[in-house]
Amino acid sequence: MRMLTVVLLAASLAACNRTVEVGSAPSPSSGMAVHLTNNASQAVNAYVTSSGSDVFIGQVGANSVKTLSVSGVSSGSSVTLKAKTVDGARTYTKDNVSLTSSTDWTVP
Repeated sequence: MRMLTVVLLAASLAACNRTVEVGSAPSPSSGMAVHLTNNASQAVNAYVTSSGSDVFIGQVGANSVKTLSVSGVSSGSSVTLKAKTVDGARTYTKDNVSLTSSTDWTVP
């Protein structure tokens, strides 16, 4: 009986010593980017709309500039750029944009 207890205790200690790493794979980058200048008085959430789906690309603070990478969209694709203020009160859009490695956009 003691031997069984010792074996179970050793097995439980061995099981508790495993290191587990949790993470996610990096997003594949398409090399496309939006250089967003936000002249609004509050932060905006930026999206690229391609094939009817909005893809969140990042948040840009009030009165600041940020380059946001776009994944899953190929170069030259015609997309709609969308920026929504964080309070949801305003939405800025730019239709029929041919996405390049560095597309410039200023809101509002």
